[in-house]
Amino acid sequence: MRHAAVLTGLLGATMVASLVAAVGPSVPRAEAGQAGAAAGRLRVVEYRGVRVPVPAGWEVHWLDRDPTRCVRFDRHAIYLGRPGPQPDCPARAVGRTEALHVAPVDAGPDARQRRTRALRPDRLARYTVPRDPDHEALLRLPEAGVRIHGTYGADPAELERVLRGTLLTPAWARAHRARGPGAAAADPPPDDFVPSLLDELLPWLQPSTPEPTVPRTDQPRPRKPRAHKPRPHKPRGHKPRGHKPRKRWVRGKGFDTCTAPSLAAMAAWRRSYKVANMYIGGAARACAQPNLNRSWVRNVRRMGYRLIPTYVGLQAPCTRYQQRFAPEDAAEEGRLAARDAVRRARALGIPRRNPVYFDMEVYDHRRAWCSDAVLNFLHNWTRTMRRLGYVPGFYSSAGSGIRDVGSARGMSKPKAVWFAHWDGRTDPYDCPYMPRHWWPPHNRIKQYRGGHRETHGGVTINIDSNMVDGRVY
Repeated sequence: MRHAAVLTGLLGATMVASLVAAVGPSVPRAEAGQAGAAAGRLRVVEYRGVRVPVPAGWEVHWLDRDPTRCVRFDRHAIYLGRPGPQPDCPARAVGRTEALHVAPVDAGPDARQRRTRALRPDRLARYTVPRDPDHEALLRLPEAGVRIHGTYGADPAELERVLRGTLLTPAWARAHRARGPGAAAADPPPDDFVPSLLDELLPWLQPSTPEPTVPRTDQPRPRKPRAHKPRPHKPRGHKPRGHKPRKRWVRGKGFDTCTAPSLAAMAAWRRSYKVANMYIGGAARACAQPNLNRSWVRNVRRMGYRLIPTYVGLQAPCTRYQQRFAPEDAAEEGRLAARDAVRRARALGIPRRNPVYFDMEVYDHRRAWCSDAVLNFLHNWTRTMRRLGYVPGFYSSAGSGIRDVGSARGMSKPKAVWFAHWDGRTDPYDCPYMPRHWWPPHNRIKQYRGGHRETHGGVTINIDSNMVDGRVY
């Protein structure tokens, strides 16, 4: 009873409840009656300064031990650590469910905040998962040395329960100070057992004596003023002599895979391919994107690649995916998806007048009510993308989404299409579901082969194969 009284007095009932929920038997049921009874022993994993309760049936993967593991959000799992440079991801994965990725923070603004932000063990006890268009929650916890990326399917309740039971602990911070700021993180523990937190939390909560500050004696050397050089005036629209703007369309071989490959892998594949897809966001984007950022986009384009920006948002109401839009919400969801896709494209440095393709996976087009909802969604996606200055694109199965949109009347149609028809033929205009006058030259991409492995330059990736005569970035 003494432990429960001490904990309750120092930390409060909310914190004790979190401890009981996360640690289980470390605080006996009878002793924690004031904060709530523990429901048996729970499995808990510890990484750096966080301890995460593992729901029944969830997998746990240590990425430091398994660097080729693909971080996927379409299955219940907790991923701990930093992914390897080239994870072994599938060519295609769609959909999201409840999952967590706990990654280290070793540099940048988050790491610098570690010294100034006080550690509060129950910081997440009342956390509310936001209703995000991408069905995800991003938490930065510099005082624990981590950031957490959580995803959910249709309802964030289970993800919220896991995050509220997650505790921040001082153990890693103390070890980090002892090793020094440049030291690498310690290896993860060999098992998932978590001892009592009492001995760790009590000394951490005691007031600490601030370290004396030593005045700096070295003063920065004064800089010499830079001579001002007038810049020559260039009329608006001026382009350097010999500059040839890139065409907004391209012909050639392309590939797509679930996660953006490393820059080294992209360089190794450059002789074999000139176009690559990248999944820039969306509620049904299944794979994590540790490599994808503005710098990746810039460097890959410098290699000579052209890119297919793709947004994997809510799916048709008659599919198996959890992320579906209701028929009555189709118009509004189409507009919301377009606005979020443009926000994502801008964050990656993709300017206006470039395409973004919406990925609408195969659905049962024989259900008229479902096809009507898809057409309503895409009509509003298209109009909003145009209004925001981007080229509306559309990916789907040739036999469902492409056929429905191509034969529809009275709707705004996407300017460019990317269709799946796995017949092994590379001609984008050879498809029984698409007359040649639908989306004429330079507006088509054909995905002619599904998931398979290829090796180029010594690097193997699981991809889908495409032949491009269409709009790209």
